[in-house]
Amino acid sequence: MDDQRLEEITGQLVDIVAAAGSVILEVYETNFDVQTKSDDSPLTVADLSAHKVIDAGLQELTPDIPIISEESVPPSYAVRSQWQRYWLVDPLDGTKEFVNRNGEFTVNIALIEGDTPIFGIVGVPFQGKIYVGNARKGEAYLLHEGVRTDLKPQLREADEASLVVVASRNHGGDRLEAYLSELGNRFSDCTRTPVGSSLKLCVLAENKADIYPRLGLTSEWDIGAAQAVLVAAGGGVFTEDGEPLRYNTKESFLNPEFLAVADREFPWLDRLPSFPAKD
Repeated sequence: MDDQRLEEITGQLVDIVAAAGSVILEVYETNFDVQTKSDDSPLTVADLSAHKVIDAGLQELTPDIPIISEESVPPSYAVRSQWQRYWLVDPLDGTKEFVNRNGEFTVNIALIEGDTPIFGIVGVPFQGKIYVGNARKGEAYLLHEGVRTDLKPQLREADEASLVVVASRNHGGDRLEAYLSELGNRFSDCTRTPVGSSLKLCVLAENKADIYPRLGLTSEWDIGAAQAVLVAAGGGVFTEDGEPLRYNTKESFLNPEFLAVADREFPWLDRLPSFPAKD
């Protein structure tokens, strides 16, 4: 899909994300039930309702582009490995945040071409925010209460001693704590900001934090849209060896551990410690 076509349908994609956010908030205000999926993650009617809104909207808007959603049964890798492009959807990322009612849950739609997220929209229904990013054009912006704010790169100084780390509220454990401790040894002014869901990458895109070390499992739909927004804003998402995080390269949808950064030009691998070894 070329950038002109993406630009033509961006408004409709934003509307789809907003509509999904609306049905999520309707459930949020009720005494909803919580189920447990096979991987022990929570599931609510909000996840399923948002999935239906997004799936119907995308099928109507781009009937020729296949869709992978967390709440659908994906085709085998033998099938999807032949796709040139597809929509990657997480209708409600941060279901734990949703259940705990802290507002830090998101709606995510990414367009993957080859093995790369080239476009993404992340809605934050409780905050009334929608992030949009075209990674191919290097254009990202935030929509909030009818106002558009462009998200631009802010380059770090080579010897900058401050570091703001965004981290998960629910994941990481001892290895993350050890990593954060080592960061404190290397940066004299190191602070930690806990944030839930794919919103962590959007915080980086807004330059409200510097890095997000993800020690632990995620799935491709968890971060695909936010990765596109972050890259469009001048950031990056890398594996431990410094390679960009890739998509649709294997049967499993699980990601390797990764590091997300607000300024991809900064020599992070020279300044940061290695991830702690797994037990």
